Amino acid sequence: MIDVLVIGAGPAGVLAALRAADLGARTVLVTRAEFGGMAATDGPVPVRTLAHAARLIREARQLDQYGIGVSEPLLDYSRLLERVREVVNDVRAHSSLRPQIDSLGVTVHEHAGVARFTDDHTIQTETGLQLQAEKIVVCTGGLSRRLPVPGFEFTNTHSDAWSLTSVPPSMLVIGAGATGVQVASIFNTFGSRIQLFQTGPRILPSEDEDVSAAVAAAFRSANIAVHENIGAIEAFEKTPTGVRMIFSRDGIQGSAEATLAVVAAGWVADTAGLSLATARVETDHRGFVKVDEHLRTSKSHIFAAGDVTGRLMLVPQAIRDGFVAATNAVQGSTMTIGDPVSPIGSFTDPEYARVGLTEAKSRERHDVETTVLRFDSTTRTIIDGHKVGFCKLIIDRKTHGILGCHVVGERAVEITQVAGIVIAAGMRVDDLAQIPLSFPTYAGILARAAASAARKLNLKGEWQANPIEST
Repeated sequence: MIDVLVIGAGPAGVLAALRAADLGARTVLVTRAEFGGMAATDGPVPVRTLAHAARLIREARQLDQYGIGVSEPLLDYSRLLERVREVVNDVRAHSSLRPQIDSLGVTVHEHAGVARFTDDHTIQTETGLQLQAEKIVVCTGGLSRRLPVPGFEFTNTHSDAWSLTSVPPSMLVIGAGATGVQVASIFNTFGSRIQLFQTGPRILPSEDEDVSAAVAAAFRSANIAVHENIGAIEAFEKTPTGVRMIFSRDGIQGSAEATLAVVAAGWVADTAGLSLATARVETDHRGFVKVDEHLRTSKSHIFAAGDVTGRLMLVPQAIRDGFVAATNAVQGSTMTIGDPVSPIGSFTDPEYARVGLTEAKSRERHDVETTVLRFDSTTRTIIDGHKVGFCKLIIDRKTHGILGCHVVGERAVEITQVAGIVIAAGMRVDDLAQIPLSFPTYAGILARAAASAARKLNLKGEWQANPIEST
């Protein structure tokens, strides 16, 4: 019998298989499609490649400011898609941990189709594989949520948007969370006329309110039509040139039309074909697999990791989940998921990112001080011509620790990685302020914001970091 069977070969599944084999378990990895899962074929890898193309277009339009004469950049979308495929294949060949998986003797079954439980130790796949294991780790990921409204079949998912063969003249993007704003930002740069819709009062509702407001303002400046608080979506209709969405709020009906409608209204667990009830594995009211702090399900020998649990549905968190679940499957309940510091960001224009608590959440439990450093006052952003944005720090007045860091603007995602390390290390804000980070850099913006916060809190360091930037 197999020691550990891992279902799903995305980031969580790959790490689970690698960890289990590292610990000496006889391990089998089975996946519906290709090794690498959505992250390689439909998630961060192709999305970031398209986002990079959008960045290059924006950078090319800046060249004349630096005395470099070029014509207006023209997008060859078919060639871009070729590049996306090249990148995906390259990542799969060199950066997907497949060589390590193979070297450890993990048996990998690709293109096995949907797996389903036939009892709590056995699965069967669509291709006829039957596998029995002492321990099972479910890593089947998630998929876009469908809206229960008439005409939904006339819409597309974000996955469809990434696989378009040409850039549509116009696009409705319904749902302004992380996925929706990425679709909107990328295709706006590519030349689509974008209308972005959010049923609630603000886009990016899980972000700090200042971030939501800044990104919405930047989108509007870039000619994206941002519609917030639209109310309820009632239906979609086919039109001669595309699709129409009908919505209403307080009894007042509205509509919008475009060539294409992309719905990015959330993420659900991909468990429909698993027959979890057969294995007596429980799900919560949202359909995600219930797990405890050890990622153990309602059946003690079955674990779940990654998006299927409905926690932070991001690649780094899925990787950690896979490691924890496999460790506990092999060694018993020795590790917990804990509450790791988790930087989160998106490669939109402008970028936005965060780590830690929002200001609203911080004020619920702490006495806080905030400081905001605008990008139009920092040297590197002025040099690079990227002056839109800010870095915001939220500080606990009692401990002087950093509770949250929120950034909008160029290299926001990279800045928050540094802040994440600072928070994880338990550094005080004045400790950060005294690190002589290189000048002029984007990371240095974080140190300058820390210095500003330290002054507000009257924390007297032995010397002032970044004196050229000090205010």
